[in-house]
Amino acid sequence: MSEAVLSVRGLARSFGEHRVLADLDLEVRTGSAAVLVGPNGAGKSTALRCITGADQPDAGTVEVLGEPLDERSPTIRAAMAVVMDDLDFFPDLTVVEHLDLFARAHRTPDADAVVDDVLDEVGLTAQSGQLPTSLSSGQRRRLALASAFVRPRRLLVLDEPEQRLDQDGLAWLAERLLAEKVAGLAIVLASHAPALVDAIADDVVSLARHS
Repeated sequence: MSEAVLSVRGLARSFGEHRVLADLDLEVRTGSAAVLVGPNGAGKSTALRCITGADQPDAGTVEVLGEPLDERSPTIRAAMAVVMDDLDFFPDLTVVEHLDLFARAHRTPDADAVVDDVLDEVGLTAQSGQLPTSLSSGQRRRLALASAFVRPRRLLVLDEPEQRLDQDGLAWLAERLLAEKVAGLAIVLASHAPALVDAIADDVVSLARHS
């Protein structure tokens, strides 16, 4: 039996009088992917921020591996790898130093080899000595994703990971996420890319914009 890695019940969030999210239920089990779809303003990013603890819902519950969401929990911090659009890079660290820090901070076994493999996979080996600010927008997106792939994880949370990737990059991302599922990870993401949704989604959750 697959294990429920993420369980969301009755999640709701409003900003003032504006309801952004209402009564979201979601369960993501090992080896599966749930994709949030819908127009801009439908609450996809808000839902992911509440799921990761970056924002507090007005109602509802979030559990990771059966444990109530708490960013301070070592179990949850070890389990959840997150890539949101506003990921900050360390401005004074090169690409390889950035990934090496992520890997070692999360006690990745054989960190040097993992970083080298991920650099090669995301196509940034030639840029490994550069600062993130010198990269193109697409390369920075690949670096953000690489930051999640160099660390141990049980749950991968991605906010529109296809942003700024070209068609080859989108095909690579779909292949990588399918491999993550085969490895037993649970994935939840928001996406505007139908090809990516069709390729990886086991559950599609359609959100509507609230008035």
